[in-house]
Amino acid sequence: MEQIFSPDGFEEVGSGPLYLQLQRRIGEAIDTGRLKPGDSLPAERDMAAMTGLSRVTVRKAVEGLVGSGQLVQKRGSGTFVAQRVERLEQALSLLTSFTEDMARRGKSVESVWLARGLHAPAPEEVMALGLGAGDRVARLERVRRSDGVPLAIERASISAQVLPEPERVDASLYAALEARGMRPVRAVQRISAANLGVRDAELLHVPPGAAGLKIERIGYLPDGRVVEFTRSLYRGDAYDFAVELKLAPEAERNG
Repeated sequence: MEQIFSPDGFEEVGSGPLYLQLQRRIGEAIDTGRLKPGDSLPAERDMAAMTGLSRVTVRKAVEGLVGSGQLVQKRGSGTFVAQRVERLEQALSLLTSFTEDMARRGKSVESVWLARGLHAPAPEEVMALGLGAGDRVARLERVRRSDGVPLAIERASISAQVLPEPERVDASLYAALEARGMRPVRAVQRISAANLGVRDAELLHVPPGAAGLKIERIGYLPDGRVVEFTRSLYRGDAYDFAVELKLAPEAERNG
């Protein structure tokens, strides 16, 4: 750590602004493994004292590395080297749960529950789920982790008639629905780009404003009834979504 923040070597002609020199030092230490995921960096004032740079210069260097996703800042805790995130490819042609998808990859799954309970439905839940006057909705909000890394925030809404005890849902919502004979067999998904707000970014261990993918899913039962309304936020640096495209039948192409 002392070598990384040594005052030697800064001021060299042609090396660029001091904050960029410090950024490169820290970045190289991360790339070479001298700084490992989860390692804590010294406080800003300590880095300034060690390097002989101003706190403004140190702050600018750290902000740049946070913006690039190499460092993460946790309120009240400090600045840490970000966990390395493996990019995952998700096929859009399969209706699977997060738990099932990660299990196929041989990865562990963990849910950090933020909320589980019954509520009066919001207007968008009434519209999406086709609820009537006096109906209640089960809301489940959680952070989905794989191998300890937060990948997505999932906010699901289910009619209370379908899921009267949301607090009993464990790892897989789809498993709970299947046990009640209410697992969706098809779904419509809408995907859009999003910049993560402060709370969501903190939950996913990325800087505020980082790129994310917003996915809205409406799931249907075999008889056509809507059973699921889920809004998820995925880390943009962790997911690629893939879909197979086929040539339309000749009749459609010529029609």
